[in-house]
Amino acid sequence: MKLGIITGHVVATRKDEHLIGAKLLIVQPILPDNTPAGQPLIAVDTVGAGIGETIIYAVGSVASRATMHPNAPIDAAIVGIVDSVDCPRAGGL
Repeated sequence: MKLGIITGHVVATRKDEHLIGAKLLIVQPILPDNTPAGQPLIAVDTVGAGIGETIIYAVGSVASRATMHPNAPIDAAIVGIVDSVDCPRAGGL
């Protein structure tokens, strides 16, 4: 799992049938000290996250298992909303 911040949302009127009704959000990957850590990505929201929130997301084949459709074509899924991060060493994860 990785940390990210929600920076926006995506609307796609035509998509795979397994994604109908799914909320798609833009995630900026971050390090524990909130510095950006890579290119933004699109993730399926499974927890009701919103713009500006720090989240935990999963990538790869495990991401699709976080949704109701394990065979859906999903590369990233938001699986948690972060309350706080306590990391004495910056970048320590």
